[in-house]
Amino acid sequence: MNVVAIVQARMEGSACPGIIMSKVNEKPLLAYLIERVRRAKRIDQLVVSTSTKETDDPIVQLCHQLNVDTFRGSEKDVLGRYYETGRKFKADVIVRLSGTGLCMDPVIIDQVVDMFLQHYPRHLYVSNTLHRTYPKGMDVEVFTYEALKDAYMNASSSHDFEQVTPFILKRVGEAAVGKVVHDQDLSHHDWSVDTLENFKFMEKIFEHVHHHKPSFSMTDVLTFIENG
Repeated sequence: MNVVAIVQARMEGSACPGIIMSKVNEKPLLAYLIERVRRAKRIDQLVVSTSTKETDDPIVQLCHQLNVDTFRGSEKDVLGRYYETGRKFKADVIVRLSGTGLCMDPVIIDQVVDMFLQHYPRHLYVSNTLHRTYPKGMDVEVFTYEALKDAYMNASSSHDFEQVTPFILKRVGEAAVGKVVHDQDLSHHDWSVDTLENFKFMEKIFEHVHHHKPSFSMTDVLTFIENG
């Protein structure tokens, strides 16, 4: 099956507009995320999905420089944008990632994809977010293109179109849902870069942890925090 990772990224998609293009060591934060997602072994293709607004042009320009595929669609209909992205790139399985999860661990991506593939077709949706034990910013959702298409064709509320996966969960049913949990509850950590405070934290991560180990893991970040 063709496993396509779709990174949802917009300049105005957080409390701090443009934060994903802010630079650390002369490199945009989004470039770090792309670099890390590319390390995942279970992904066949990476696509950055953004809007058609002119303000999102810098995202597309960066992706072109990094030879990363992009798709541009509706600003508000995120479900439709995901569906159109999956259709264009002939996805069988979609891995949903947020553009604000900038220190995403590729090993965690592979773990969630592995669980999905091992239990398909019994499981049509697998994530590490329903029972949160991972830090915010390590969010991975995996589901079939057919489940996404069904949601796009049948959703009706604005909430469903803005949030993408709640309607998918309702349609596939609890029996078709898999949950990936960590053996330690790390849910109190927030590594999602959508505030200035979180940006300053991420700045430290890429200046120190990434500098010494570009392929750093979630554990490396925890060790850095513990050592102050």
